Amino acid sequence: MGSATHTSEAPLVLGIESSCDETAVALVRGDRVILAQAIASQEAEHAPYGGVVPEIAARAHAERLAPMLEKVMGDAGLSLADVDAIAATAGPGLIGGVMVGLVSAKALAMAADKPLLAINHLEGHALSPRLADAGLEFPYLLLLVSGGHCQILAVEGVGQYRRLATTIDDALGEAFDKTAKLLGLGYPGGPAVERLALEGDPKAVPLPRPLKGSREPHFSFAGLKSAVLRAVESGEHRPADIAASFQQAAVECLTDRLELALDTAGPFPALVVAGGVAANKVVRGALETLAARHAMRFTAPPLALCTDNAAMIAWAGCERLAIEGRDFAGDALDFQARPRWALDPDADKVRGAGVKA
Repeated sequence: MGSATHTSEAPLVLGIESSCDETAVALVRGDRVILAQAIASQEAEHAPYGGVVPEIAARAHAERLAPMLEKVMGDAGLSLADVDAIAATAGPGLIGGVMVGLVSAKALAMAADKPLLAINHLEGHALSPRLADAGLEFPYLLLLVSGGHCQILAVEGVGQYRRLATTIDDALGEAFDKTAKLLGLGYPGGPAVERLALEGDPKAVPLPRPLKGSREPHFSFAGLKSAVLRAVESGEHRPADIAASFQQAAVECLTDRLELALDTAGPFPALVVAGGVAANKVVRGALETLAARHAMRFTAPPLALCTDNAAMIAWAGCERLAIEGRDFAGDALDFQARPRWALDPDADKVRGAGVKA
């Protein structure tokens, strides 16, 4: 796996991500240098089903992880002896996939006598903007929006998260995927809806904005999904108009909930967005406008760091080592994979399915 020597003062962390349908490996230094990374998509495997099939995802992770580890170490010209710690997503996510990555990390940690860092996938997203933006300091207001999660968090430090809002039913990324499926756009749905929306009129289809204007701080997208279904079944609207109108409704829900969070828990020096939906240019534009209106700095990771990736997991490991020190023994090798893992375990429970977040 290469024979070069790691000489930088900054810690070097090997990261593994396998929580859903992306197999990813990365080597990241604590001075924000990504030495090497690789991501294997499973789009072709899941496309026939219109969504992720957990059993197929876990098998693909198992088949791809070892050669990807070999490639990343080879690309960097380093060996496991040069690594200061091995970080892996330990949850939340599809449990089969999470176990593949975590067990692999445990084996590598044992073989190389390196600390294991069991990383919360959501913390990887929450800290990823700091990998790309050296000037982003704590605290900041984070909109974490992906296929499985939709939350607003006050990020006060590494391991210090205060949840201000979550979804009471579905995540926005899942609503994008469902809309794409209803429109026959295939998988992955988010980028497909965004492309089609460019051809449509965002005011053409009357769709609801669930909880907009409510003093309840949370999100809800189930009703919006149902309205899209009715619009499709009516046959009265162009697919592009439905896509554009859905996207506009989603954006208005996001900005309305953020306004409420700022009103009740603000001010914050910076607004940060992370997660797969953060790759959507219309969403980014609306959030940037909101931040400017509140005289806040706006930060969004590069598109490559928005979707699931191992660089964010390795970076979260670097952040932990910066606090614990390079002599940190790491997490126990019997650390269990978790299908659910809240960033703020002390947050009040909410009605509906949002309790999973």
